[in-house]
Amino acid sequence: MDQVTAYIGFGSNLGDRKGTILRALEMLSGARGIQVKSVSTFLETDPIGLKDQPKYLNCIAEISTTLDPVELQASCEAIEERLGRMRTKRWAPRTIDLDILLYGKRPVRKENLVIPHPEITNRPFVQAGLQELGAHG
Repeated sequence: MDQVTAYIGFGSNLGDRKGTILRALEMLSGARGIQVKSVSTFLETDPIGLKDQPKYLNCIAEISTTLDPVELQASCEAIEERLGRMRTKRWAPRTIDLDILLYGKRPVRKENLVIPHPEITNRPFVQAGLQELGAHG
């Protein structure tokens, strides 16, 4: 498969937030078929949904990948699992969250994967990170 540019959102609000995100970036960079090209500025944000939880630390990574969107999602979920992500309820606190925001110019509509990410326009830190990295979503 050809190289595709994609953008991944990272978020953490439990434990060593920055250390966990940096570890996730390192793991993503070391994954088969993925090369991290650049990373946006880290931004601290208020939680969405459940408000009674710690603030999040977020960033966006531009990657180049030969993986298809489903394979890329599987790689992201494997990293989340290795870093202790527990899926409980929507918007619950988390050690790490990786979301595929954009995948080339191609929209994806599957049961558990929608690209562009449906919350892109509702999250100012995502817009800021994508703009910083020069993404055109």
